[in-house]
Amino acid sequence: MDLILKIWRQKNKEAKGELKTYEVKGVSPDSSFLEMLDVLNDDLVNKGDEPVAFDHDCREGICGMCSLYINGEAHGPDRAITTCQLHMRKFKDGDTIYIEPWRAAAFPVVKDLVVDRSAFDRIMAAGGFVSVNTSGNTQDANALPIPKDDADKAFDAATCIGCGACVASCKNASAMLFVSAKVSQLALLPQGRVEAERRAIHMVEQMDHEGFGNCTNTGACEVECPKGISLENIARLNREYLSAAIKAE
Repeated sequence: MDLILKIWRQKNKEAKGELKTYEVKGVSPDSSFLEMLDVLNDDLVNKGDEPVAFDHDCREGICGMCSLYINGEAHGPDRAITTCQLHMRKFKDGDTIYIEPWRAAAFPVVKDLVVDRSAFDRIMAAGGFVSVNTSGNTQDANALPIPKDDADKAFDAATCIGCGACVASCKNASAMLFVSAKVSQLALLPQGRVEAERRAIHMVEQMDHEGFGNCTNTGACEVECPKGISLENIARLNREYLSAAIKAE
């Protein structure tokens, strides 16, 4: 496959970025999207040009690092996958592909296609945890009976990898799907109920402080989420937050 790539190049967050055009030839349709970018970077390095900066780590759809906006879609044209799981057979020979970083004020560009997603880390630090008794008298988790329906919902919420596709696909750059998944996975389990009220308030306050937009129930986040996190979690977060806010008054 021969392809034309329109790639966003930006030296740093203060610099003005622009789309630059590159050509790649002989790309295997069975290669992944990141492998195609590797081929491009090899060519650039051999020519003495600076390679394109992009995030990647596990390349197994687990870490969420490989977040790219491809032809106007988070993680590209396929569904329930990350960019590293996107294969070039989803494109046609001669196609022009637009590749951009996440577009959100809370995700400033570091360089080229790399964005700073540390805002998610700060939201987690604000309340995405449980306090653990390490006195030596801790209770075995298996001793706490949990309804299977609750356990299944908690596990489903816990599959969120924090890639930011929900933010990138939302017209308001909202982080509600991410925050609701992290709140839900703990709120549904007895270990997480001790700090549930404080968690909901603190994580939402930090989300607002970071500059993410509000949710208007468009649903694009659920569609583009590589792990299929449900909008039901946003409804649960709203209930958790409202209940906590009333009790705090």
